[in-house]
Amino acid sequence: MGRRIAATAGLGLALVLSSCGLLSPAGDARPSSPHRSSSLPRARPVPAGHGSRTAHDFNGDGHPDLVLDSLLAPSGGHDDDPGIGIVYGSAHGLVPATRELLTPARHAAPTAGTVPASFDAETVCDLDRDGFSDLVVTTDPPYDGIGRPPVPVQLLFGSPHGLGPARAVKLRIPDRARFGNEWPDQPVCGDFDGDGAPDLAVTASGPRISYLRGPFTHTGAPKAAGAPVDIPGTALATTTPLSSSDIDGDGTDDLLVRAADPGRRARSRLALGGPRGPLRAGPAAYPPGYATVFGRFAGAGRGVTSVTADTGGLLSVGGRPGGIRTGAGRIPTLAAGDVDHDGNPDLVVAGSRPALLSGAANGLSTTARRLPVPRLPGSGRPHSTVLALADFDGDHRADLVLLTQRDRTHDRVTVLPGGPSGLAARPEHSFTTADFTAP
Repeated sequence: MGRRIAATAGLGLALVLSSCGLLSPAGDARPSSPHRSSSLPRARPVPAGHGSRTAHDFNGDGHPDLVLDSLLAPSGGHDDDPGIGIVYGSAHGLVPATRELLTPARHAAPTAGTVPASFDAETVCDLDRDGFSDLVVTTDPPYDGIGRPPVPVQLLFGSPHGLGPARAVKLRIPDRARFGNEWPDQPVCGDFDGDGAPDLAVTASGPRISYLRGPFTHTGAPKAAGAPVDIPGTALATTTPLSSSDIDGDGTDDLLVRAADPGRRARSRLALGGPRGPLRAGPAAYPPGYATVFGRFAGAGRGVTSVTADTGGLLSVGGRPGGIRTGAGRIPTLAAGDVDHDGNPDLVVAGSRPALLSGAANGLSTTARRLPVPRLPGSGRPHSTVLALADFDGDHRADLVLLTQRDRTHDRVTVLPGGPSGLAARPEHSFTTADFTAP
């Protein structure tokens, strides 16, 4: 979950990545959980890796890992952020027993001796190109409201033993790359100039970004940064296609830019990458909605197509408004992945009634298959968010990780493996985020 911090008011609005929901859902509240002890096995040491090119692989063992944000606080806990949970992967998939809790007290960089109260996971990429993925977080450093605020973005570098041994460093944004007095926010990774090194885009004031060229040093400094870049909007999100973020196929990643903060309904547009970064606006705006993803949804040989989810999970495919009704309900999140290994991307639409739309050679199915949702105590309708849709067990089929919440006092993480017939009907793993903070 990201955090836009208003320059005149200190802490600001919570926001959600409007793409595939790689990290956490919206909502600042972290009420105490009724759980008193963890239902998971005792935490195991993180296995040492030697570095890999696998995405989201913090310990470099060749297996993707999972980030969990917005953890439920332990019973009797304080209002401070309980931290970020990491579940490490293996050759057989995610292993909840191999986990870590990253807390502000142990892992955030202090400012003037003050440890930040918030510690929110934002995005993942290998910023220093050492074969170990790195975690980008936002914090809330002290600020008196006068002049330009400090940079709240921090970097946790991966290592052979994961993220646990690290203490974050502050992202260094040169003055020449900043604009106005809004807090730098919504960091997004991508190789926007095509040189092979991950870059970062971070919001500045108005429709501008600080474009920071990678690789990054372990002091948080980018290789280079120029003047702020004008973009066609005010909020950032990843493009989250099936394989890469290069939507127009020119060898550089592209940036999805929205007219409102993630978690709100808005139009979006691409800022196209190039040798000098994401400077050019894409040729067309996408329909209003909460999330947009990209993939070859129109069928074989037809190129990359956009899908935008609007209220109730109404989908617009290829810019055609409201083509598919999914009934997903509430604010939807989207994720694309090949869950059955047939070469066609499938689509998950999450909300109060999450669903799977299967891909085929002639395009995306218009029939929504309901996905199982765990039962939770309390009143009110549960809401599910896509945390990840990726191949965690190495069988070339994408596995779905859902976070289901009710009343912000109960939650459940469920892992549904992909298979020849699609996603499994029963979860392979099921646990609450309170298990990470339980004594």
